[in-house]
Amino acid sequence: MSSKKAVSLEFFPPRDAAAQEKLADSARKLQAMQPAYVSVTFGAGGSTRTGTADTVRMMQKLGCDAAPHLSCIGSTRSVLGNILDSYREQGIKRIVALRGDLPSGMGGDPGELHYASDLVSFIREHSGDWFHIEVAAYPEMHPQASSAQADLDHFIDKIQAGADSAITQYFFNPDAYFDFVDRVRAKGVDVPIVPGIMPITNYAQLARFSNMCGAEIPRWMRLRLMDFGDDKASIKAFGIDVITRMSQRLLDDGAPGLHFYTLNNADVTTSIWRQLDVGSDPELNMGSDPVRGLAP
Repeated sequence: MSSKKAVSLEFFPPRDAAAQEKLADSARKLQAMQPAYVSVTFGAGGSTRTGTADTVRMMQKLGCDAAPHLSCIGSTRSVLGNILDSYREQGIKRIVALRGDLPSGMGGDPGELHYASDLVSFIREHSGDWFHIEVAAYPEMHPQASSAQADLDHFIDKIQAGADSAITQYFFNPDAYFDFVDRVRAKGVDVPIVPGIMPITNYAQLARFSNMCGAEIPRWMRLRLMDFGDDKASIKAFGIDVITRMSQRLLDDGAPGLHFYTLNNADVTTSIWRQLDVGSDPELNMGSDPVRGLAP
């Protein structure tokens, strides 16, 4: 494994002033990791559109290369085009393009673009090659996919539409990741596919997230976490150990980098990163050379 593997980080827009202060503090601490970029999530149908834009600006002021998430579901081409123009004016060069889900209360109107591949095509039509486009990948299959093959086909569609690289849904089984990458490569697609890493700090929260997104928590992990009960220190220590070992295996076996879902907290992500054989290199041109295995 190269000693120079890059990382990226994900944050979500804070809901109030106290959460904003906490996020800014976490982002400053995580700057020690010298992330290639930080992504900022986007609510379905624009439910956090203002919060995303505000958080992107805050990240830029902190010196981060910010990559806003952009969801197409429930939106129009006109609205999406205005958002893209605004981000371009801010100097944003990277977008995470997602389908998203309809928020409650929107009924059945999916908007003008129905799939992430449609959004990728629209971004290319509207903005050309200005943006480096990230898309999502699902090593354990998207929960709404009809089959593993259909899910793979949807991913290939996003790449053929113009996406540059991908970030996976988090998982706890590295074999699922490597199997997915092998299947993508067999289709002749060689874009970087960076594993998404979810730190473990709260079992109830993790179980809720995993039920929603289809990420499998292995039985042995569930039982260990349940045994800890409300012992937060033990859950944290166990989580750091498990995720560090998994992350190192991913890197050792060829993953191009790591994308941490920070949940706006710095301590656990930093603890994992410090134990990994991961370096930073200002010469890296992220996502430009799939052969070198760089993170997107």
